[in-house]
Amino acid sequence: MLQPPIRIALAGALGRMGRQMTDAVQADARLALAARFHRPGMVGEGLVSRDEALAMADVVIDFTTPAASAALAEACAARSGPALVIGSTGFHAAELAVIAAAAKSVAIVRSGSYSLGLNMLAGLVEQAAKALDPDYWDVEIVEAHHRHKIDAPSGTALMLGQAAAGGRGVDLETVARRVRNGVVGPRPAGEIGFAAMRGGSIIGEHSVGFCAEGETVTLSHAAGDRVMFARGAIAAALWVAGRPPGEYDMRDVLGLGAPARHCG
Repeated sequence: MLQPPIRIALAGALGRMGRQMTDAVQADARLALAARFHRPGMVGEGLVSRDEALAMADVVIDFTTPAASAALAEACAARSGPALVIGSTGFHAAELAVIAAAAKSVAIVRSGSYSLGLNMLAGLVEQAAKALDPDYWDVEIVEAHHRHKIDAPSGTALMLGQAAAGGRGVDLETVARRVRNGVVGPRPAGEIGFAAMRGGSIIGEHSVGFCAEGETVTLSHAAGDRVMFARGAIAAALWVAGRPPGEYDMRDVLGLGAPARHCG
């Protein structure tokens, strides 16, 4: 017996990823585009209000801003659904706490990247960090994005940093160096550095360098088209529909990490 298509609502429908997601959802027979919404007060011409969209959907796909994503998670939790796929990056601790609280009532997938290749890269970075002694191997994460990106380091760069820190068994915030300026002194052993470039129309480039005396190992990924993020978000939406409440990530979706976490 054929399963009915999963009803999708798209947040930030007029943005870059919102338009990309519209095309991707409409092209997938497993999904039905139930509703599109953008900013409060913007309705008509195919857009509805946020509350109308939530009432029509099984899953909301959201590539907007941290504040909007946190508010959306609260709204989904207040009505015990729909499930949520969040692709926004650059969250503050308070916004992450709101999403974590919402995940006690609804299933939420949140990831710094919805690219299959980048999530595979994160797994390789974790393995390399586990194998290479931090007293001898320095880690530097370099990322480049288009001029319109508003957060730095990127969510993907932070995801890769978390992978490296996880491989070493340390907390990223205790070893991260996000800015270097002026006379900063010798590099401490175990530090994980970040560097960000912004310009033009670069979709996304990330590399993780493991640097020792006399040799360097570089793991990297370059994005050529935003369609890869749309494919990943669709995979997450198909996976999260009907899941128990909890906060998940793409490693859960792809079966690359520990068993999925859930609440309730």
